[in-house]
Parts: sequence; C-alpha cells; structure tokens
Amino acid sequence: MSVLIAIPVFNELKYVEQVLAKVKQFSPEILCVDDGSTDGTAELLARRGDIRLLRHDRNQGYGRSVIDAIHYAGEHRFDWVITMDCDEQHEPEMIPHFLDLIESDRWDLISGSRYLAPRDDDDLPPGDRRSINLAVTKVMNVLFGWKLTDAFCGFKAHRVSPTVPLMLDESGYAFPLQLWPRVAAAKLRISELPVRLIYNDANRSFGGNLDDAYIRMKHYLEVLHRELQREPIASLEPEECSDCFSCTAEAVQR
Repeated sequence: MSVLIAIPVFNELKYVEQVLAKVKQFSPEILCVDDGSTDGTAELLARRGDIRLLRHDRNQGYGRSVIDAIHYAGEHRFDWVITMDCDEQHEPEMIPHFLDLIESDRWDLISGSRYLAPRDDDDLPPGDRRSINLAVTKVMNVLFGWKLTDAFCGFKAHRVSPTVPLMLDESGYAFPLQLWPRVAAAKLRISELPVRLIYNDANRSFGGNLDDAYIRMKHYLEVLHRELQREPIASLEPEECSDCFSCTAEAVQR
C-alpha cells in the first residue's frame, strides 16, 4: 500500500524544516505544495532534494493545494494521500495511527478529529472557530445521517482511487463544505481518528472579510447549498435545507 504525505505550505518559514524533519521519521514520501509563499519558504523547499514539490506561482488557496496533492498522488500511482498542515498543529506522530487504519482496508476517508476524544493537554480553540465547527458538523450529521465530531480538521487520509473522481474544485477554506457532500454522494466509507487539539497561534488570519466569523459562516453555507443543488439529499426537501442554513448562519454572531 503506497502512501504519500502531502503538506500544503504558505509562508511557513518558521515551522517547515522541523515539520519535515519529524515527518521524515515516519515516511520517505513527502509532497509539499507551496501555495505562492513569499517569505523564503519556496526557496528553502526548492533547495531540498529529499521531498517532492509542487509550487503555485501565486496564492490559490488551501483547498487548491489539497486538490493538487490528491491529483498528484493519482498521477504518481499512490494508493493513499495523507494531508497535514505545516504549522505544527498536526502531530507527525499520528501518521502511524493513520497507517494502521489504512492497512485495515475498511475506509476510503479517515478524518482526524480534535473533539472525538478530548485530552488534558488540548488547547482552547478560538471561540468563533469552535462555534462554526460545531454548527457545520451538526449540519453534516443532519444531512447525511453521520456522527462526525469535527468537520474541519485538515489532517486526513484519502484513498486516491475514489477521491480523484469526486472532481473537487473548491479552492479556499470552504473546501470541506464541498468535500463532505461529494463523499456522501459517492457513498465513500468514512471514519474519524482522534488527534490532539493544538492552536499555536490563535490570531492566524483567514484573510480579507473571512476574518469576520459571520461572513465566513455565510460563505461556508453558500458553498454547501451549491453542493446540495448539485447532489440533492433525497431525505430532505430544499425548503428544509434553506431553513437549516438560515438558522445556522444566525447562530454565529459577530
């Protein structure tokens, strides 16, 4: 079973070398997707001969980096791709736990969850991020009959062969709002894996007006609504979906 570790990177000069050193302990197959870094990260990665590298000439968004990693894995005949962040908020020590679930051959998507098994050493998430995560996770569970606990964790293992045909194209932070509905429509088998909740920098920015929690939530729900128009959920009427979106958006206050 061939597994690629894919790391989206944008201006991570502070963290990238130590993250790569830790990941190297668990896998020799590492792909960095540099999303137009301007702080020296791109040059540092280009000098390394021990990693695979994709580079965007300009910043295209977190979702685009993940999508490109998935397609790269498909083109290079990897069976799985594990995506993880480069800011030390995802622990490389969890990679063997993902690999164990991959080897079980029971799942198509294994998603890290920071809330499935709370730990004493967990950090406190920024309030707006936690409230949005709770609200969106609840919507996903209502729509698809799941029991997810964390809709937004980027630490994931994707089986490549059923993921590439999902035709994902949501380039920004709303990527999970496209991923989950398409995973549901394709009837992929999903599981969650507990991971530690880490926030090294609670002031990290989403950029632009997405730093406003209310606007960010509305954007997420717009993407989700578009996906449900594409793949209607048989158990729900469109009016019910619209009501759910409205209530959820109003629940996240400025």
